Amino acid sequence: MKIHRFRNINELREEIFRTPLEQFILVSLTDRQIEFEPHAIRRMRQVAEDTDVSMVFAWYREVNDDGTLLDHPLIQYTPGSVRDDFDFGGVVLLNAADVLAASEDFTDDDSDYMDGGWYALRLRMSQGHFFQMVPEYLYRVQRVDYRKSGEKQHDYVDPRNIHYQAEMEDALYQHLFEIDALAPQEKASVIYAEPLGEDEVTASVIIPVRNRVRTIRDAVESALSQRADFEFNVIVVDNASTDGTREALTSITDPRLKLILLDGSEHLGIGGCWNTALLSEHCGRYAVQLDSDDIYASADTLATIVAKFSEDGYAAVIGSYFMTDIDLRPIPPGLIDHREWTDENGANNALRINGFGAPRAYVRDIAREILFPNVSYGEDYAMCLRLSRNYKIGRIFDGLYYCRRWEGNSDAALPIEKVNEHNAYKDFLRTNELVARVQYNRQHATEEEPAE
Repeated sequence: MKIHRFRNINELREEIFRTPLEQFILVSLTDRQIEFEPHAIRRMRQVAEDTDVSMVFAWYREVNDDGTLLDHPLIQYTPGSVRDDFDFGGVVLLNAADVLAASEDFTDDDSDYMDGGWYALRLRMSQGHFFQMVPEYLYRVQRVDYRKSGEKQHDYVDPRNIHYQAEMEDALYQHLFEIDALAPQEKASVIYAEPLGEDEVTASVIIPVRNRVRTIRDAVESALSQRADFEFNVIVVDNASTDGTREALTSITDPRLKLILLDGSEHLGIGGCWNTALLSEHCGRYAVQLDSDDIYASADTLATIVAKFSEDGYAAVIGSYFMTDIDLRPIPPGLIDHREWTDENGANNALRINGFGAPRAYVRDIAREILFPNVSYGEDYAMCLRLSRNYKIGRIFDGLYYCRRWEGNSDAALPIEKVNEHNAYKDFLRTNELVARVQYNRQHATEEEPAE
């Protein structure tokens, strides 16, 4: 069976028309040479025929420069797998009729996308059809990317990819429109008219921590050194640290530091620690994030964030951050400002990417209604996705925060299995949000229908 290298939608359609009797077409998504295992193509066809799916993709192995092999498992495609960087591997088997049906109203502009229209095509093909992953290693490709997971983490917001991002945003918007999953345009405002309660502070900097003795004092001192014309405190939730972190925290005598010391029996992830801080009596009107190995870029960061809330009744405010090493030396890609966000389409485009940015801050009372999932990855994404459905989110595109990359980062060098676990979880969150938006839109469309 011939392998067709995908270049653009028009070429793919022409290839299908040249072989009208073929039910399936084998398409390479990479310029790297594909070396199939024995009977691999037959296996992919068999799965496609048995399940009547639109696409089949499979696990593969990468060949290292020294000839050794690296297993590369993939994850199953779900309705929420709408990231433009979803990993299908190097080759897919497509149902030819489904390709033609999905692309029949595509224009030359779709083929002119920087990815040839692949993202738009597979989004359209997913509407009403299924993709099947084969959890078997069916082929090999040469490995070309030896970076660690932490070094790849921000490829999707690299400023050099801004034009690509714009095209992918357009493709996703069209997909969401077609499945009635666009975020509601009307957003609720959160306006506080009443004064602060007795002993209530305006803001709390929240720092969950576990075993960060090297960096925790930097983070706490960064928070305590903030300049503001309002009262604030710093809530640190120590999740049963054993490396001296707790001792470092208890040695700080500033009364604005509120320590919540857990013994581990609570079995909390980062999200659970956030909930503990949110629900505590110490939490101020606004809850502002600071990770235990990062610091604010200036003493005015907290004041800048809090001032943003009142501009337009935002339920959350998200800033921008600088990527640095542990000693604050800049590292690529530099400033992460998420300029792909717009007030008009940010809540939709957020489904395409893997994060909202930092530092993040929330209106306490709204966050208490939602709460974070008790996980240690994606908890912030879950909160922001949910907020973006019905509430306004304010953005600050100036750098407010130093995100320090070092060997102690929890995501510095993850194995592919852990990366897959993380991606599958965020796809679950996106699926959940898509379903909720469809239900919301259908309910409100019914409510708005005039009575006869």
